Amino acid sequence: MIKRIAFIFAIIVFYSGSLNSQTVISKYAGEFLAIGVGGRPLGMGGAYVAVASDATAGYYNPAGLANLNYPQISLMHDERYGNLVNYNYASVAIPYSKDWSFGLSVMRLAVDGIYDTRDALIDYNGDGTLDHPKDRLDYSKITEFSNQDWAFYLTGAKIHSDKLLLGANIKIIHRKIAEFSATGIGFDIGAIYFLTEQLALGANIQDVTTTLVAWSTGRNELISPTLKVGSAYKLDFLGGTFTPALDLDIRFENRRFASQFNIGAVSFDPHIGLEYNFKNIFAIRGGYNDVKQFTLGAGIKLPKLNIDYSFARFNMSEEDRLPDTHRISVILTLEEPRFMRSGS
Repeated sequence: MIKRIAFIFAIIVFYSGSLNSQTVISKYAGEFLAIGVGGRPLGMGGAYVAVASDATAGYYNPAGLANLNYPQISLMHDERYGNLVNYNYASVAIPYSKDWSFGLSVMRLAVDGIYDTRDALIDYNGDGTLDHPKDRLDYSKITEFSNQDWAFYLTGAKIHSDKLLLGANIKIIHRKIAEFSATGIGFDIGAIYFLTEQLALGANIQDVTTTLVAWSTGRNELISPTLKVGSAYKLDFLGGTFTPALDLDIRFENRRFASQFNIGAVSFDPHIGLEYNFKNIFAIRGGYNDVKQFTLGAGIKLPKLNIDYSFARFNMSEEDRLPDTHRISVILTLEEPRFMRSGS
């Protein structure tokens, strides 16, 4: 079913787009960028704008990358809908000098092996429809193609002061379905401000200049800016650290039905997250995300290696429920004196 939907989408959108070159503000052109990465953030419902402090910060809030004191590598793999949809993420982040950090993040969302029957139709009377008893498909001419979405984030972050971190992304997007492709470039800017040692406030403006995605068909799609704001509070509790976090995604795309609530053309989607970390050895997490999923998660810290797991379920009736989502991610930290940030 997923393959059929993707194929129909290709025919409707791209053949029609090739006839009429146009530039449109598309509500969901950048939707694949909103899925989320990392077992820890996803276990907290994606409430990570003010929490970001590891290699995944390049995605959630580029300013958080300045928190790094050692180089890190992060990896995640996710399969959905009976393994039809594959989602992969990798990032590397490196602290530089006493107050800079740099990173590279790569994401790929793909449906592979979609059947292409466009050249396999035997149309007996040549009218372009299967309306004759002799019309059929020549299965030997059926080929396959992929629907792929790629995103590359180049991140820079700076410790501006003891209380303020700043960061920015250059974001490159590449999309491909069958012989059609698109490329776009955008920019994100972020900041984290420590109001106290326990309370952090964060903000990330994604696609701040509006991102243009140009298709080979001549159709151009514009991704509107999204403002993500968040807060997080750290509280010592039962020998560990308890961290509640709250984020809010603010969009300006007139999402009247695909959002939690809206005021006119402005929509609001909250993320709620909780984490209890016991002496930086293991953690348990819970949350609620912007697509109305309840999330759970857990993590364990080994020498130089963090392993995090997240689970998400849609709040739907049993007969209508989509399959549960399981994600596992790892973060490797080169925690050795020779790799430590200078001046730390």
